[in-house]
Amino acid sequence: MKTLLQQHRYALGITLRRFLAQPFSSLSNLLVIALALAIPLLGASVLQSVQPVAREVSIQPELTLFLKIDITPAERAGLADRIKTEHADLIESVRVVPREAALAELKAHPAWSNALAALPDNPLPDAIVATLRDADDIAAQADLLARQWGQWPGVERVQLDSAWVQRLEALLRFARIGLGLLALGVALVVLATVFNTVRMQALSQREEISVARLLGATESFVRRPFLYQGALTCTLAALMAIVLSALALRPLNRALFDLARSYDAEFILRLPSGSWLLTAILAIALLGALSARWSVTRSTRF
Repeated sequence: MKTLLQQHRYALGITLRRFLAQPFSSLSNLLVIALALAIPLLGASVLQSVQPVAREVSIQPELTLFLKIDITPAERAGLADRIKTEHADLIESVRVVPREAALAELKAHPAWSNALAALPDNPLPDAIVATLRDADDIAAQADLLARQWGQWPGVERVQLDSAWVQRLEALLRFARIGLGLLALGVALVVLATVFNTVRMQALSQREEISVARLLGATESFVRRPFLYQGALTCTLAALMAIVLSALALRPLNRALFDLARSYDAEFILRLPSGSWLLTAILAIALLGALSARWSVTRSTRF
């Protein structure tokens, strides 16, 4: 065990000396890999910051019936009762929103109060909000009900309120798939960069490796410094990518804060959790070591 530890310490020392012997080349490789890793890391930060907001929004479909301006309270109540009786198996609840209540709610919002105060009359119609029960074919049922209710007398328009939430979920799924493909592309970039770096290093030390083999050095002894080089390069690049991503999120969050404040909301982009980042660093280091092993095996066959 002591001998094995000494060999690993020796290999690590050689790797560090190689880094220091070519600082510009080493820093260039680190920067290239770090910039490549920062792209999916920023994408993961955006996705993980958006997902809690999307989960807080209910995707249970709600149908809003906007009624005609000249409809009477009795007709409005009749429509609400008709929804309850004819579709009792599909409807969970029905809520009537008078135009006066809708106007008061909008006036309480700072973004709308000034605009509505300039209007002489109430431009909003009466509305009926119907919440549907959860079911496997709820989307198809909601579309069917929207078409049917839109033809009823007294109904101006029917809106499916949760359609945008379903589109958001589909967009998030698309973004996750795209991020996965991007991460795969970055992994290939890391493999190629480490492979070429280790290959050039191995070719420049062919004579040294030949002498070491003549003196009885094992293949693992010859390969070990290169494995450390690949793993250490990817680890340092991953740490650099985290720092670059954190710096990039600062101006993005300042701009996003001003935008969210205009909507009376609060939203901030954050890096993934520490455990997620640690797992990513270990995976990238392993990827670098595997790429270095492949490269040095192919480059030292002589």
